[in-house]
Amino acid sequence: MAIFKKNSLKISDKKRTRAAELTLRQSIYPICLVTILFFLWGFSYGLLDTLNKHFQKTLDITRSRSSGLQAAYFGAYPLASLGHANWILRHYGYKPCFIWGLCLYGVGSLVAWPCLLHRSFGGFCAAIFIIGNGLGSLETAANPYITVCGPPRYSEIRINISQAFNGIGTVIAPVLGSYVFFKNTGDNIDSLKNVQWVYLAIACFVFLLAVVFYFSPIPEITDADMAFQAEETHAGTDIKPFIKQYRLFHATFAQFCYTGAQVAIAGAFINYVTETGAANNDSLGAQFLAGAQGAFALGRFVGSGLMKFVRPRYVFLVYMTLCIVFISPSITQRGNTGMSMLYITLFFESIIFPTIVALGMRGLGKYTKRGSGFIVAGVSGGAVVPPILFAVADLRNSTATAMAVPLAFFIAAWSYTLCVNFVPKYREVADKFSTAKVGVEPVGARDEENQVSGGSGSGVLGEEGKDAPTQTELVDAEKRH
Repeated sequence: MAIFKKNSLKISDKKRTRAAELTLRQSIYPICLVTILFFLWGFSYGLLDTLNKHFQKTLDITRSRSSGLQAAYFGAYPLASLGHANWILRHYGYKPCFIWGLCLYGVGSLVAWPCLLHRSFGGFCAAIFIIGNGLGSLETAANPYITVCGPPRYSEIRINISQAFNGIGTVIAPVLGSYVFFKNTGDNIDSLKNVQWVYLAIACFVFLLAVVFYFSPIPEITDADMAFQAEETHAGTDIKPFIKQYRLFHATFAQFCYTGAQVAIAGAFINYVTETGAANNDSLGAQFLAGAQGAFALGRFVGSGLMKFVRPRYVFLVYMTLCIVFISPSITQRGNTGMSMLYITLFFESIIFPTIVALGMRGLGKYTKRGSGFIVAGVSGGAVVPPILFAVADLRNSTATAMAVPLAFFIAAWSYTLCVNFVPKYREVADKFSTAKVGVEPVGARDEENQVSGGSGSGVLGEEGKDAPTQTELVDAEKRH
């Protein structure tokens, strides 16, 4: 019983802890543990793109119908990020949300087994919907956790490095598909059996990982901690009502448009290369998809390195602009030229999702957990855009022509990129966090600096487990001294 008491899954969001000021060294273990989750949903996402084409062959369904996989997967995200997962995150904390998401992921993987056994596409979509709820729960907690766990000035770098392992997962899944799923596709029963074993292995692994999370001492970051960070950086916008957090809602819109375009391109990639002549069979197409996802993962590592020397918003602007530039030729080009355009597009897609998360959450303070639910809900664009792309592809009998659909959504997402770089109210919040000293300088050094400069004393820390001092109490304390 002592073990379970020690690993309590609930902490008050009104309590200040030391977690808001974790240094780089202190944040390494929790970040590494949570980064495993990024690999998991990268693998699951890559698996989905491969299964999309696989089911077209083995179950003899149209491109439009096969997009039901993406609709079920990403359609679950708003239910998780704005519903059950966000409720758990706000009332219990990050660790319970991680465990909840892993359990849902495991249950969905087990449900997939009988659905595949009976070759039920509708049943498998239901299993994918459960998995989507699990992964949506993990994203609701993991993305903001990586962003706030450690010095605020490095939040974009942290989340992009962690998301790079997501990219590695998306590389491994198509490779697995090319050698396992597309092997002996003439025998549909044996082909689907291979998929069953993959999902059983996933279920075993995620249930084990849930146990590891339960017993791991990862720091819990509360709303009071985030309010402190926002005040310390002088970039807090949480003094306004939540309904007036316009930057957050714009980031959510951009996430919806961008994620929809990204998922549509990846989901249609194998169709694109086989139709345009770059690949002469689905197995080779899956291997090309793995290469494209490798470019995606590489782009995240390169982007993370650039952010160490260049303001993240500049890197964001360049990458988003080049996505638009290189997706455009893929509409008219064919063969290796068209495929090369998609490779380059995926390279520049790499940092967009995590950077929108990091920039969109800046300055939210006590609204951080609630706001993260909205940004992650933007992932539901992945349920909307792919069906539109595949419907256009069926109508025009050309996946290449349908690439105009993600181009349009990229342009819509670009509006947020422009605002972050050229609209003062967006830009100032981003830049203040880039120079924040929280988690970089020792606490005592900042307190001395505040006293010398006659500051409000926002560097004064409440003791762990106690309520954070209010601004009035801090001012009164200064007067007494």
